[in-house]
Parts: sequence; C-alpha cells; structure tokens
Amino acid sequence: MTLTSPARAAAAPVRPAAPRPNRMRAWATRAPLLPALIFMIVVTQLPFVATLVISFLDWNALYPDDRRFAGFANYGEVLSDPALRKSIWTTILLTVTVVLVSLLLGLLLALLLNRRFRGRAAVRTMLIAPFLLVPVAAALLWKHVLFNPEYGLFNGILHAIGGDGAAQPDWISEMPLVAVEASLIWQWTPFMMLILLAGLQSRDPQLIEAARMDGASDWQVFVHITLPHLRRYLELGVLLGSIYIVQNFDAVFTITSGGLGTANLPYTIYQTFYQAHENGLASAAGVIVVIGSLILATFALRVVSSLFREEVSR
Repeated sequence: MTLTSPARAAAAPVRPAAPRPNRMRAWATRAPLLPALIFMIVVTQLPFVATLVISFLDWNALYPDDRRFAGFANYGEVLSDPALRKSIWTTILLTVTVVLVSLLLGLLLALLLNRRFRGRAAVRTMLIAPFLLVPVAAALLWKHVLFNPEYGLFNGILHAIGGDGAAQPDWISEMPLVAVEASLIWQWTPFMMLILLAGLQSRDPQLIEAARMDGASDWQVFVHITLPHLRRYLELGVLLGSIYIVQNFDAVFTITSGGLGTANLPYTIYQTFYQAHENGLASAAGVIVVIGSLILATFALRVVSSLFREEVSR
C-alpha cells in the first residue's frame, strides 16, 4: 500500500468549485412571462380578493352608507334561503343531465367516426361546428330557429307530418329546463366526442387484433378493452364539462331569462347583484361557485396529469 505524503497532497491541483447558476440568465428567461403573470393577477386574482372581502359585508348598493361587517352571515343565507337553495339544486340537475347525455352521445359519435368511411373528415368538421359557436349565438339559435312556436323548425316538422291538426307546443314554456339542457347538450357533445375519439385512436391495435383472434365479439372488445382504456378520457370529459356547466349563464339568460324554474346559481347571483343590489350576498354566492369550480378543476388537472404519465410510460 502506498501512502500519499502531506507535501504531495498539498501540491495536488485543487478542482475549481462548480459555477453558481447565473441568476441574471434565469431572470432573463423568466422576464418575458412577467407581463402575462402581472396581467393575470390584476384581471383575476385582485377581483376575487375584492369579492371575498365584500362577501363578509352586509352591503346593499341602495344604501351605500349602511355598510357593516357580517361575518359568515351571507354564506349562511346563501345555504338557507329557499330561492338560492333551489338554484343550487337546479345547477346540479342541469350539470349532471348535460354532462351525462353529451358524454353518451359523444361516445356514440366517436365510435362511428373511429371507423373509416368516405367523407369522414367532412363529417367530423360538421360535427365539431356546434362547439365553435359563441354560447349566446347557440342559445339564440335554439330559442328562435328551433323552439319558436310560430315559425320554429320543430313545430314546422310537426305541421308537415300531421297537417293543420298537428300539435304546436310552446317548447320553452312547457319544458323550460329541457329546452336549456337541449341547447347545452347540442353544443357540448362535439367536445366530448373529440376527447373520446382521441382515446379511441390511442388504443393498441395489436391488443384488439389478438382479442378478435381469440374469438371475442365486438361487444366483448368494447366492454373489456375499449371501456377500460377510455376510463381516464371519460373522467376528463366529465370533469371539464362540469366545470363549464356549473358556471353557465348564457343559455339560461338567453332562452328563459331564469324563469320557469331554470334559474341556476350563476343566474341567481346576477339577479341578487344587479336587481336586488345585495353586493355581499351575491359575492358570497359567487365565492361558493368559485370554490366548487376549483374543486372540479383540481380533479381535472389530476386526470390530465395521469393521462400524460400513461402516455409517457408507453
């Protein structure tokens, strides 16, 4: 064994320390993002903080001087007021119906578009078109072009089939919530179709071919291979659709103006703020909507991240 002498050890060259990260370069990299970050904080976070503060105040805009701290009284009134509780139930019913029906129709359309046929690209483009419309324009289309009892398409079809004695229902008055749901389902089915079609096209064709060689029928392939593969995509569609429908205001305002039992929570907030001038109560209801949306968004982000992890691991 050879020992290193102290002199030789002292004479050995000293390795230079690892260079410290260049902070100026790091800040130069982040600098282009700062304007966007500042804009986002000013536009979204500061108004939310103001709304949160106002939600703890007993503040009616008609009496600006009579403003006092109310604690959680506004939140208690939101959860105990019959009209507000009914709007919460209407929001849940509207969201569940629209998301589930549009998801089912989107799955059927995705299964059809996953097959090869002539003109598939054109059909896919036409099916996507409803989702590209402005929500107010889509609601106006259903209200005037389809539902109108005098010149609407639905009553025109009934008249063409049954003649002068055919029923001419007033669709919005007789089934208001269904009218709103139909408009939203029509607009959101293409979104669900796109998500599920992407999931179908990411299946392993060798696995399907092996199942068919083993004698599996189309139904067995769908139940045991396709549905388990689409589970994450179905969850993603449910979560993203729910985030939007919970906050939907355009269809309710345009088609029924919140009447006939169709007032959801966003429309009730609008009424409370602009008609009753109850700033604190409306802010408390708005905070509840934001918290619910954040909970749904958290689940959505987890599903999206799990999808990316699955794609990377393949």
